[in-house]
Amino acid sequence: MAVKFRLGMMMFLQYAIWGSWSPVLSDYLINKLGFSGTQVGFIYSLLPLATIISPFIGGQVADRYFATQKIIAILQLVGGVLLVVGSRLTDFSSLAVLMLIYCLIYAPTLALTNSIAFIHLRNTEREFGQIRVWGTIGWIIAGLLLAGWRVAFKSFGLAPIAGDTLLLAGLFSLIMGLTSFSLPHTPPKKETTKPWAFLEAMRMLKDKNFAVFITLAFIVATELMFYYVMTAPFLTSKKIGVSSSAVSGVMVIAQIAEIFVMALLLPYFLPRFGIRTTLLIGILAWPVRYIIFVIGQPSWLVIASLALHGFCYVFFFTAAFIYVDRVAPSDIRASAQSLITFATIGVGNYLGSLFAGWIQSLFTGPEGTNWQAVFTVPAVITIICAFIFLLFFKENKISP
Repeated sequence: MAVKFRLGMMMFLQYAIWGSWSPVLSDYLINKLGFSGTQVGFIYSLLPLATIISPFIGGQVADRYFATQKIIAILQLVGGVLLVVGSRLTDFSSLAVLMLIYCLIYAPTLALTNSIAFIHLRNTEREFGQIRVWGTIGWIIAGLLLAGWRVAFKSFGLAPIAGDTLLLAGLFSLIMGLTSFSLPHTPPKKETTKPWAFLEAMRMLKDKNFAVFITLAFIVATELMFYYVMTAPFLTSKKIGVSSSAVSGVMVIAQIAEIFVMALLLPYFLPRFGIRTTLLIGILAWPVRYIIFVIGQPSWLVIASLALHGFCYVFFFTAAFIYVDRVAPSDIRASAQSLITFATIGVGNYLGSLFAGWIQSLFTGPEGTNWQAVFTVPAVITIICAFIFLLFFKENKISP
């Protein structure tokens, strides 16, 4: 098989696994198992926590001694078994421990799949996006497949499979584990990157403009988790009325919009209006979506607002990585990317998961969750971020 086809299939399965459980697991945990928001937030915080630790697993241990494709295969096979087992667990303690182990296994594969793609593509700037988009397609297909699975069971009068979101993720993981042995051979590297390489980029924080940027990126990353953790149970609440069977299919609207914005709008907008305007629109898209969630009606508008994820994620986070690459001195460019990743996907998403879960618990009483109050919190915080950005962020270069 052609190398690009195998790499595309790798990305498809990598993100189909994640997309099977991440968007709707919170709905299952809250509405089926009766977990509290704090407990759900804790479980969602485990993958961001694992991404902080994963350089020691993937970069410093695994790929020193074994071919990358074999590491991916073994990790995904073990992860698949864990997810299948996890689909049968119903108590918080057992599921939390299992998900911690699973996330520590899955997190290194996020970096390893990118690494194997970069190594085997001839022109990474032109070809990587073409390969990576299959990851988003995998996320979409997983959501649609889960919805179709549930609707089919319901139409035949069958009881839904408990933990089906984790079961589907486990099946995808097992498939990826088996197919990963056929990925292009990638022998272990003689030298690996430093796990805390972002520390080398800390000197960039001496620039006030970059300090403002990295602080706001961290805060916005915490508010991202309100979307990932709380949207599914919000959509399936009586206020919105999306069925649990269909919710995973409805939520892929966000990823479809993400592909459209990344492929068409960002390449057009960024060169014409600059990074500052692009980032500002990205920040402003967050409170717009959360304000619609707060209003909560009509339901079609709430569902349509999921498409704003394309602007929220691409115009802010994707543009943020581009900005860092532009302003960082050439000798610490890779370290600067490690810094922004650590601040957003790592610590930001970790604390954001805990914060979102705590807020949901805070505003949940005998009559259920006050979703208006829950989403008011990220709406206000992101509005404040937009004002701070507008007042203090200037588009400039950082001196070495």
